[in-house]
Amino acid sequence: MDQTAYRTHVAILEQELVCALGCTEPIAVAYAAALARAALGEVPGHLSVACSGNIIKNVKSVTVPNSGGMRGIEAAATLGAVGGDEARALEVLEAITDEHRAVTSRLLDNSYCSVELAEGVPNLYVRAIATGGTHVAVACIEERHTNVTELTRDGEPVEVAGVRAHASRGKGEGGEEPHATLSLESIWEFAHTLDVEDVREVIENQLRLNEEISIEGLTGNWGARIGKTLLATRPHDISCGARALAAAGSDARMSGCAMPVVINSGSGNQGITCSMPVLAYARELEKPQDELIRATVLSNLVSVHVKYFIGELSAFCGAVSAGAGAGAGICYLRGGTFAQFEATIVNTLANVGGIVCDGAKPSCAAKISAAVDAAILGCDMALADDNFLAGEGLVGTNAEETIRSMGYVGRVGMHPTDVEILNIMIGKTEV
Repeated sequence: MDQTAYRTHVAILEQELVCALGCTEPIAVAYAAALARAALGEVPGHLSVACSGNIIKNVKSVTVPNSGGMRGIEAAATLGAVGGDEARALEVLEAITDEHRAVTSRLLDNSYCSVELAEGVPNLYVRAIATGGTHVAVACIEERHTNVTELTRDGEPVEVAGVRAHASRGKGEGGEEPHATLSLESIWEFAHTLDVEDVREVIENQLRLNEEISIEGLTGNWGARIGKTLLATRPHDISCGARALAAAGSDARMSGCAMPVVINSGSGNQGITCSMPVLAYARELEKPQDELIRATVLSNLVSVHVKYFIGELSAFCGAVSAGAGAGAGICYLRGGTFAQFEATIVNTLANVGGIVCDGAKPSCAAKISAAVDAAILGCDMALADDNFLAGEGLVGTNAEETIRSMGYVGRVGMHPTDVEILNIMIGKTEV
């Protein structure tokens, strides 16, 4: 692998695998509000927030972290404006205190924050407008949870905590978007030839933090307790244990656990799904640490690659792309060839590619369990050379074609589904 491609793969891991506190959609809302407050220079007298349908869908039913059980866009935005630390980005609510929560609760009772649906915008879109006296500040986030595209005070651009507005996530050394340069072949080569020291810190941080919240999910009473249920049912089954570890992390974070996670593709659930099943299998197979790191690299980059064609938020459950990544990492640990690695991904997508996203909530843990189960089955099939074949449904002539087909369905084909899911959730459509 040439050095430009090598550096791009490392950079993607460093960009994607960052810490976040709680579900990333309410955090993006809180972050935008905190930026707007900082740009204004004071706690605003009123806050208004415009969000895409996908943001509304993913914030509606999930607990805002460090909020004391509050839910919804108004709560996330108000908490961010009152006590958010804009310098911490996706950990913006890390330092929230009882006083901040009390002030937020009082403001919510007085219609402090107004929310509206923004139409004709990217799937991930939050625009917070903070007003105070005669001044108005605006912070807008688009396409990615920390991609600030507007940051102004009285219409003039400002810089806050080192953040300035910009239009895109940036280009690679050759002028192409880095994520577009990934392929299954390049990911496989990178994982096998990389100097582990170049990624050790970011991968070991992901494994450590995500295991900590998963253990909290297994020992506490969070959400619907999917992880605990799985582990109690079949405690000595590695495939069930891998599902349980991933699901338990989601159990905790979807119900407001204030422990940080390392995300993938803007999602903590996806970051957990990419890493925990691979960790479980590496321990079961007694693999050395460096081999675990290589497998986790494979899992993360496959998930990023699949998700790139779907888009940041859609009607397509992100656990599926992350599950495909986990299956790929498990296949590597079990000695699979490149052909079997590709087949694992195809088998997984052909199985659970139709799971819809109806917002962030406790049942996400069950969807993670289903996706990881499909990935393990997909790997078992691949290692036995029993695979789904080209022409069967959306399975293409090769793995890359299958990924693109699934991505098109999630990004374009399921867009009307996404709209109807939102309409049902907000009561606009009666069924």
